Amino acid sequence: MQINGRPIGLDARPYLIAEMSGNHNHSLDRALEIVDAAAESGADAIKLQTYTADTITLDCDGPGFVIEDENSLWNGRRLHELYDEAHTPWDWHGPIIERARKHGIDCFSSPFDDSAVDFLERLDVPAYKIASFESIDLPLIRKVAATGKPMIISTGMASVVEIGEAIRAAQEAGNEQLCILKCTSTYPATPENTNIRTIANMRDTFGVEVGLSDHTMGTGVAVGAVALGAVLIEKHFTLRRADGGVDSAFSLEPAEFQALRDETERAWQALGQVTYGGTMAEEGSRQFRRSLYVAQDMAEGDVFTETNLRSVRPGFGLPPRHYDVLLGKRVNRACPKGTPVSWDLIA
Repeated sequence: MQINGRPIGLDARPYLIAEMSGNHNHSLDRALEIVDAAAESGADAIKLQTYTADTITLDCDGPGFVIEDENSLWNGRRLHELYDEAHTPWDWHGPIIERARKHGIDCFSSPFDDSAVDFLERLDVPAYKIASFESIDLPLIRKVAATGKPMIISTGMASVVEIGEAIRAAQEAGNEQLCILKCTSTYPATPENTNIRTIANMRDTFGVEVGLSDHTMGTGVAVGAVALGAVLIEKHFTLRRADGGVDSAFSLEPAEFQALRDETERAWQALGQVTYGGTMAEEGSRQFRRSLYVAQDMAEGDVFTETNLRSVRPGFGLPPRHYDVLLGKRVNRACPKGTPVSWDLIA
């Protein structure tokens, strides 16, 4: 999979997406400042969400249209009101995308209906993200897949069957450029509820690239995910959590996102290959291993004993595994203290 020619996979540094969501707080200037800060903090992409309150829900307050969850950041809010507050005005998309291009980073979006896909195609976005709640909307997935652009599908709450259906819908529409994301659809999510061991299983099960959509605080879960094979990390991003916003409570600030870039890259670099016996970089340290040395001056014909034969550093003598074999053997010449033991000393 590639986005704008940039490989997304195990052989490339993790691709980092800064999700703006509603953290623009109704200000285009702030939205552009978020793009600037994301680029400076090491993001590979800035991501938007393309919808209006009317394209994502109904303007009513009946059962299900008001959030009734005391643990939710948005408890008591009407869906229509919340989405109206959080949405990014469509006429902002062009300036935001252009600002991202000037910084050399990607900008794409999560569409939530067909009209959003058509709109984003006119802006020539390089990729698409399907949000977790839309991962079961197979007609929308087919619509996006038909563009031929790379697709990232978040899988919060989705069963194995539902993930398989989403992938099959995209592939049957002719799209093989797929990455699915392990996701926990709580805001914020806790590390204990994130289950990133699933990442390796997802790769084996579905045969596509796998990343993480991370709603936890901090960077630890993302770093762990990279160690388990995540090739893409998405984190919500804001200038300052103290400024508020619908998603600010679980968003990273610029310095934190820079740490995410640094630490996920270190984790990826550390994966390497399965290897034993030391690397080329370790060759200089081999001399500091223990080996067998003459510990007291010995005359020709003297016998190795526990007193005059010792395992010490440095490592220029025989390996310590030969210690028991050498005890009782005679030396064929005088050996001063500090002589590395070799087979040619044995009488």
